[in-house]
Amino acid sequence: MADAQTVHVPLGARAYDIRIGAGLLGRAGAEIAPLLARPRVAILTEERVAALHLPALEAALAAEGIESAALALPPGEATKGWARLEQSVEWLLSERVERRDVVVALGGGVIGDLAGFAAAILRRGVRFVQVPTTLLAQVDSSVGGKTGINSPHGKNLVGAFHQPSLVLADTGLLDTLPRRDLLAGYAEVVKYGALGDAEFFAWLEATGPALAAGDPEARAHAVRRSCEMKAEIVVRDETEQGDRALLNLGHTFGHALEAATGYSDRLLHGEGVAVGMGLAAALSARLGLCPQEEPSRLSAHLRAMGMPAALSDIPGELPDADGLMALMAQDKKVEAGRARFVLLRRLGEAFVTADVPAGAVRALLAEELGAARTSA
Repeated sequence: MADAQTVHVPLGARAYDIRIGAGLLGRAGAEIAPLLARPRVAILTEERVAALHLPALEAALAAEGIESAALALPPGEATKGWARLEQSVEWLLSERVERRDVVVALGGGVIGDLAGFAAAILRRGVRFVQVPTTLLAQVDSSVGGKTGINSPHGKNLVGAFHQPSLVLADTGLLDTLPRRDLLAGYAEVVKYGALGDAEFFAWLEATGPALAAGDPEARAHAVRRSCEMKAEIVVRDETEQGDRALLNLGHTFGHALEAATGYSDRLLHGEGVAVGMGLAAALSARLGLCPQEEPSRLSAHLRAMGMPAALSDIPGELPDADGLMALMAQDKKVEAGRARFVLLRRLGEAFVTADVPAGAVRALLAEELGAARTSA
């Protein structure tokens, strides 16, 4: 493998490394071995990922004398709920996982969030290692210690902050991703440029097509820069009391849209974030907070990449503006009954505020929904 790059997350006793590079899965045993009190791990994964990558992980562990057992869950967002959490915890207990053992999460954001939460509550907390297999998980959900499941009331409403002990982001695994899944993850990459690094956003405008087409250096740079930015923010605000909320750019709208589409393949998480970022930028301009050109530039890049950028890009019927507002009111970022929004002053400079008139949000949604119906 090419030399892996390392992004360190300096959180004192909970510090860990994010290792980034092609071929890391093949040396996962050597990477994980120093963490182990005994040569055994339990792997939580999902069926599609298991078919593609579990044998390579098991072989890499075995090469270092590490035994493993694996549970493969069904794919899809519906797995991130109470039933599969219970199944996972009971399976880990049946495998005699001890306090000093390590759980390995092999998969995308759903498995990473679920496995991390299972590890957080198992015996009041066991360590876990993230082996993210999607671009979305490599740049976002595997880093920072947010774990959890969805509720019928909304997304990620049940969970815990539980930092991984190691993240192994093998960028070579991205070659196996369907293009739609890759682009859904790319939305989170765009988010980092939009919220805090104008130069990175400009680099994405120039290099995004090569990244999507498989350029390994472009992919490694995008993953590393995204992880660097997330690590910086997490270190400043581990439990989302302030700055960490910046990472939710596009998510207040996006989570409501995911709920509105039933957490189904109609709208992948990253696609919801992409549309949500477009709405956040449009709201920022509507409120006079950023130049009118910024939403257009953001939407132009998303469309150039073949990604959804507006409500009209979501297939099927959506609730009316009041229905979407009600879903947004269930967001976990609501404080004292008021939704917090991440808005833009410009691309590369975001801020968090609860001082957004509900009427402005409703008017924007109604206008966008009207446009979606017209174009249908």
